[in-house]
Amino acid sequence: MSNIESRYRRDRIMKGSLRHSLFLVRYSAVQNTYAKLIPSKKIKCYKGLNITKSSNFMDVQSADSMIFSFIESLSSEKGYSTNTCRAYRHDLKEFVSIVSGGQPTGSKTEKDKGAFRIDKIDSLTIRGYLGALHKSNKKTTIARKLSAVRSFFRHLVKHGYITDSPADSILTPKQEKAIPAYLTVDDMFRLLDSIKDDSLLGLRNRAIFETIYSCGIRVSELAGLNLFDVDAASRVIRVLGKGNKERIVPIGKKAIDAIKKYRNKLDTESGARTDKNGPLFLNKNNGRLTTRSIARILDKLVRECGMQTPVSPHGLRHSFATHMLDAGADLRVIQELLGHKSLSTTQKYTHVSIDKLMETYDKAHPRK
Repeated sequence: MSNIESRYRRDRIMKGSLRHSLFLVRYSAVQNTYAKLIPSKKIKCYKGLNITKSSNFMDVQSADSMIFSFIESLSSEKGYSTNTCRAYRHDLKEFVSIVSGGQPTGSKTEKDKGAFRIDKIDSLTIRGYLGALHKSNKKTTIARKLSAVRSFFRHLVKHGYITDSPADSILTPKQEKAIPAYLTVDDMFRLLDSIKDDSLLGLRNRAIFETIYSCGIRVSELAGLNLFDVDAASRVIRVLGKGNKERIVPIGKKAIDAIKKYRNKLDTESGARTDKNGPLFLNKNNGRLTTRSIARILDKLVRECGMQTPVSPHGLRHSFATHMLDAGADLRVIQELLGHKSLSTTQKYTHVSIDKLMETYDKAHPRK
């Protein structure tokens, strides 16, 4: 071999080594950056030259960070509520725990017993996860959890972490069509009339449940009402529903009168400062009532009334929709009043009582 050829080979080897060294320096810088962002995740030194986006990101990002990114997108891009994001986070953490070897314990999950590799999850893994859920969950709950997992994997596909979603081939469990629990008109009137209004709390409780039954709003929407949301002159209220969607809902005269009596009593007796930006219904500490507090108040009123039928605040919403439909209201109107995105959600209220069915039959059938 001539001196020229040997020098040429030596130069090529040195240039290749230099390029490899520069690559390792750049990768080390990226490695240090990720280590600062995710200090709890240990990153192994890269030794090869075949680097891909999926393998690189799977080594760096933990399951918690991917879930966090997904929840942030739900909140910022889709406008999901805090409660919805919390439910998604809980469902996904439970999914990670089960598929990595842990088992759910009540509402909490054990810590992961094995490594969670998102690129190793396939449809059989998800079917095994659903099988574990069948032991202690209803079909509606399983469907909700599967929806969270399916959305999570679509998010990963969209951002290039994986190429295909293993959850898309999994069918949603068939749902049971249960008739919503509701009160008859007589029971509803009996409950409202039984609320004593000789005290500030009595006036507040009367106004709360008159408003729910008059407007058909969710208990979370009622708890979020502020004083300026009520337009007594026009007899409408402004409601902030799911996904921060605003809608205007009419309110009945009895509910308006109950609110006025409560607020007048509140201003004169308690000395609470009237703030139009403050909550409409206050607790004993002049703070905003929570949904749990409203449910506890209703339970107490139902027991005092002597009613045998258990009812929740959402049951009053069911009663509102059922009574409106029985009185001849259009299904589309009910959909707007309830704030449903899909008409199929409203159709579950199309059940009718046997008395209403027999009455319609007697009027319509030609042969009596």
